[in-house]
Amino acid sequence: MPEMITRKEFLKFAALGASAFLCAGTGYGFLGKKSSRAESVKGHIFKGDAPKKPWKWSIEGFYYTTDGKVVRCRVCPNRCVLNPGDRSICRSKVNIGGKLYSLAYGDPCAVHVDPIEKKPLFHFYPRSLIFSIATTGCNFRCLNCQNWEISQKNPEEVEHRELFPEGVVREAKKRKIPSIAYTYSEPITFYEYMCDTAKLAKEAGLKNVMVSNGYINRQPLLRLCKYLNGANVNLKSFDNNIYRSLNGGTLQPVLNTFKTLHREGVWFEMTTLVVPTYVDKPEMIKRMCGWILKELGPDYPLHFLRFFPQYKLTRLPATPIATLERLREIALEEGIRYVYLGNVPGNKGTQTYCHNCKKVVIKRNGYLIEALNIKDSRCRFCGTRIPGRWAQD
Repeated sequence: MPEMITRKEFLKFAALGASAFLCAGTGYGFLGKKSSRAESVKGHIFKGDAPKKPWKWSIEGFYYTTDGKVVRCRVCPNRCVLNPGDRSICRSKVNIGGKLYSLAYGDPCAVHVDPIEKKPLFHFYPRSLIFSIATTGCNFRCLNCQNWEISQKNPEEVEHRELFPEGVVREAKKRKIPSIAYTYSEPITFYEYMCDTAKLAKEAGLKNVMVSNGYINRQPLLRLCKYLNGANVNLKSFDNNIYRSLNGGTLQPVLNTFKTLHREGVWFEMTTLVVPTYVDKPEMIKRMCGWILKELGPDYPLHFLRFFPQYKLTRLPATPIATLERLREIALEEGIRYVYLGNVPGNKGTQTYCHNCKKVVIKRNGYLIEALNIKDSRCRFCGTRIPGRWAQD
């Protein structure tokens, strides 16, 4: 059972998570020594961009096939085909001498302590802390990426710290932090690092959370599900053309990920960033909710996040709050029981209402929980079971 924290402890660790535990420029001992790499980036991210030999923190890829000296990565649906010296779309996999290597193993560029609500996970051990790590890279090219400074970079382009799986687990245990999150950039990019860390974390009694775009193949996901306790997966839209133009991926593999997580018993919540002119169409949201209800049921929370212009979509305005509220109403009317709004502090859509009696069972003020009216996984007011993972589970 994850350890709950007091308001005072929350404020202390939230402050640390926002500053002191950020890798760049901190010098904190638990992050390991600062490292640099001699190899420089030349030309495009694909052809002839790999280092000449594996670095000491490189590890051979877990899922790939070979044809002579050519390798095909099997972790995600991009299925990158790499000749010797080539680098993958996600920037973290390379072909060196006819073998696939990950360059993102044990070298996080961000290490924070966060409240679990930040992921966002609203039905997963509220008031608990989570030890969050990220490396560079992403297998998408989202025009609206909020972490593009690391997600769209090669591992050697950012400052990082040496922190191998056993070190991640050790530091979380030492600080009595009950969960580890693989987050910020795209953890599928650092699949081997995530998988090894999650295995050790589970053996040590810690919980594992993946915050992801869900663009992963079935076999690697099934292996990871052995260790995962929770996930927040972005459902970026419900239109394949939008996925291609806005994100550089396709929809069906993400839907397959949701179905696999559901079948494997991993708790997850869904996040949709409502990008104006792309993801704000009521009819599309209705179709999306229909699929969720048919394939997954009504109990997994759905978060609609407010978009703010950044990266390559600065031409668009912020999402009107009225649009978010309307989409939330539509999802509730369609039958999704728990629908939230994000990036709109103080809005009623940030609270958790019992789907039966409609009373507030979790009252939030930002990431701070002001009231928790759930006991033995049930609403304190009417006794209805609230779906999720709670303190006594």
